[in-house]
Amino acid sequence: MPDRWRLRGVEWTNCNCAFGCPCQFNSPSTHGHCEAIGAALVHEGHFGDVRLDGTRFVLLFQWPGEIAQGNGTRQLILDVGASAAQQDALRRITSGEDTAPGSTHFHVFSSTCPRELDPIVAPIELMIDVEARKTRLRVGELIEAEGNPIVDPFGGGEFRGAIELPHGFEFTHAEVARGRTRARAGIELDLTESHAHVNVLHMTQDGVVR
Repeated sequence: MPDRWRLRGVEWTNCNCAFGCPCQFNSPSTHGHCEAIGAALVHEGHFGDVRLDGTRFVLLFQWPGEIAQGNGTRQLILDVGASAAQQDALRRITSGEDTAPGSTHFHVFSSTCPRELDPIVAPIELMIDVEARKTRLRVGELIEAEGNPIVDPFGGGEFRGAIELPHGFEFTHAEVARGRTRARAGIELDLTESHAHVNVLHMTQDGVVR
């Protein structure tokens, strides 16, 4: 049976945890609550007959406690260059619709966020280099963010680490970096020198393509 939808591209995430993010290993978050931003660039994709190649989107999240405890708030930002059909497709995918329950991070995070703010359509400038562990993101006057390699405090050079999750619902391999985000959308974030990771985004309605 053909895929209902498929995304293949790159993704960047920045949260308020310490480098490595204990949440990735089913441990309590660094500060007892979570706030995060995710941004993705779709190289190839579709939702039914709607092509999603070249689209971009950003997701903002805040949870008052641990993610699994719920009560979170989420907001989607869509690129102004996307067509109405593409915007609707990305809204459905990122909200976990047309997705096997629990199979993607979109579904899991959406299910823990009973409060969903209205989507924003704005110009998204986004560069993600997984190998270099670098990201640059700007959304009009709403968001300015970046990701860079972690600096080794002893030698001063770049420190490289990775997260391997063979059965992960977002990725199987992610390069760990440090992030900085200033967001002034419906959700406001001020993250500095906190956990970030970059990864290949490749999934369907049934989960990560391995």
